Amino acid sequence: MMADAPRSRNRITAALGLAGVVLAGALLAAQPTSTYWVYVGAESADLIHRIRFDRRGAVVERTTRIGELPNEMEGPHGLQTSADGKFLYMTTGHGTPDGKLWKYALGETADTLVGEGIDLGYFPASLDVTPDGLYTLSVNFNLHGDMVPSTVSVVFTPTATEVARIVTCTMPHGSRIDPSGSRHYSTCMMDDQLVEIDAKGFELSRRFSLAKGKEGPLPASDDPHAGHVMPGSPAAAAKPVVDPAEVGYAGVKHDMAPATCSPTWAQPSHDGRKIFVACNKADEIIEVDRDAWAITRRFPTGRGVYNLAVTADGRLMIATLKQGHMVEIFDLASGKSLARLKTSNTIAHGVTVSPDSRYAFVSSEGVGSAPGKVDVIDLRTRTIAATVNVGQQASGITFWKMQ
Repeated sequence: MMADAPRSRNRITAALGLAGVVLAGALLAAQPTSTYWVYVGAESADLIHRIRFDRRGAVVERTTRIGELPNEMEGPHGLQTSADGKFLYMTTGHGTPDGKLWKYALGETADTLVGEGIDLGYFPASLDVTPDGLYTLSVNFNLHGDMVPSTVSVVFTPTATEVARIVTCTMPHGSRIDPSGSRHYSTCMMDDQLVEIDAKGFELSRRFSLAKGKEGPLPASDDPHAGHVMPGSPAAAAKPVVDPAEVGYAGVKHDMAPATCSPTWAQPSHDGRKIFVACNKADEIIEVDRDAWAITRRFPTGRGVYNLAVTADGRLMIATLKQGHMVEIFDLASGKSLARLKTSNTIAHGVTVSPDSRYAFVSSEGVGSAPGKVDVIDLRTRTIAATVNVGQQASGITFWKMQ
């Protein structure tokens, strides 16, 4: 049999021709050589799905029902795993009256809820976990009532204790911590701002205006402690953890002029030296230099840029185009758009990237009773490698592990 193998290959080569052999080789090279796992939330189904992707394709490996009120949709929105892969953190945005943060211990055979949910502010949306796993920072998006400044909640994970709420802006979104763990970035959808928080001292440190024609640094606060109230402190005992209407806009005048950027995401670069901001209304991504605190580049995008992710090797940026129902891939060295791919479902939402910079995993919400979907995008071939159905309104998505 072994002696016949070369002759067999020759016959295949002759039959297919050189082009066929090259194509066959490319197809083999495109197959994943590792196994990848991600978690995605289905916001309208109150479900979390664990998805496995390997050379056989993508499948839902496990589904977990979330929440504590069976007659109410609680809405898993933000998801993030700890760096050591031991825990999954998830925010529910539709609780009564406030949303909550939940913690799950991850295992091969089961994912186990760790304690009760932690009350946060109104509609906690995206969140991130510090590299050491000790803190989560969740933006309280606040879809309820008047357009008033909202907050970022800081939770000490070992004791499940909210240790601070930091007043930032109206409708904060896009919670991301830089690779060093020292800075946290979020955006203000209604105020056209990028906000930086000192993730060691839990104080608002800098603001940046993204409003068209008014781009540039803004005062952080007249009072460095404004909006920073520690639960359990005398100030907290005298009033709620924070009352944005009472505290005000951390010393900055609140401007309700129509948003020209409407930023939905702030994504630090792989080395933390740049912050990429998705301007959903302006159809562009703005690059802000961390040290100069100034705009250095602009990336025109397709319709409705929403969430962002960067590859670990620093080469690519991936953007979901929510209204465009697409994913766009950028080369960060040149700033050029390399591809726009139509997602397999409408309303592209979240994106996460594998640590080997090979694949992007993109959630799309869908409409009505249609299932949500997760597309696996091969960043080498810039094609959709696999698609899997999940619950309705697939939203937050996070990488777990690869092996």
